[in-house]
Amino acid sequence: MPALPDLIGYLAALLTTASFLPQAILTLRTRDTASLSLSMYGIFTLGVLLWLIYGIYLHNLAIIAANAVTLVLSASILYVKLVNTLASRGLPRAPRKK
Repeated sequence: MPALPDLIGYLAALLTTASFLPQAILTLRTRDTASLSLSMYGIFTLGVLLWLIYGIYLHNLAIIAANAVTLVLSASILYVKLVNTLASRGLPRAPRKK
């Protein structure tokens, strides 16, 4: 049976990662990023990447799993925000695949 600190770590990882899902789903579905801060998502995504690297160094599955999933979600939101920001500045967008 896992130790209590491990259970707490897995529960914390599950909850913090799950909390990110509604924003990611909404952003990817609507493509609306007007109210999102580009600098916040850039810094946050970098921080999550560093947490992932830290978890890999520690061989800590809870840190690795939570941050790998959160990195994918936050990087997706950051990508949409960057595309929208560039488009609002009149820079050409890459065509979307059908």
